[in-house]
Parts: sequence; structure tokens; C-alpha cells
Amino acid sequence: MTQTNITTDDVAKIAQLASLTVSEEEKQLFAGQFSTTIDVINQLNEVDTKGTPPTSSVTKLENVTRSDIIDTDRVLPQAVALSGAKNVHQGFFVVKQILKKDNE
Repeated sequence: MTQTNITTDDVAKIAQLASLTVSEEEKQLFAGQFSTTIDVINQLNEVDTKGTPPTSSVTKLENVTRSDIIDTDRVLPQAVALSGAKNVHQGFFVVKQILKKDNE
């Protein structure tokens, strides 16, 4: 198995894409952690899983779900939903912006 070598430049690019600020110390730390994580994933990819079903559960429990249908008896009309709003525009609630991009 070959060792993965994620560089600090790779970490910087990932951070930029995620709009994160990382220090040089963090770049070093994350480069090592990313490399280790990818190595473990590569090791898992080498495991022979031909006889294993695509999905299996050790508990044999199943999710309880409901049909994705609209219950028209329980729908809150838009006018009622918006009736207590301080600010409405074209049928939508209007709220103050709380998040800003770096260039704003």
C-alpha cells in the first residue's frame, strides 16, 4: 500500500474552497491527518467484500417512515402563516441577513 502525501498547498486549496482560514500550523496538522485518513480509506478499499450484501445491519432494525404525501387536512394556509409576520414580500417571510461573505 502506498502512502498518501497531502501537502500544505492541498490543505490551503481545500480551506479556500470551504471559505476557511487556517494557520500554517493547522495546515501542517491537517495535511498529516488528511493523509492518514486517505490511507485508512485505501486500506479499507482493499478488503474483499464480494460476499457481503451492499447494505447490512447487525441489529436487524428498520427505519419507521411514512409516505411522503401532503395531508391537506393539516396544511396551514399561506395567508395564515404570514399573518403574524412583521415583513412579507411576494408571499415569503423577510428577515435580516445574519451571514455575510468575506467580500461584503
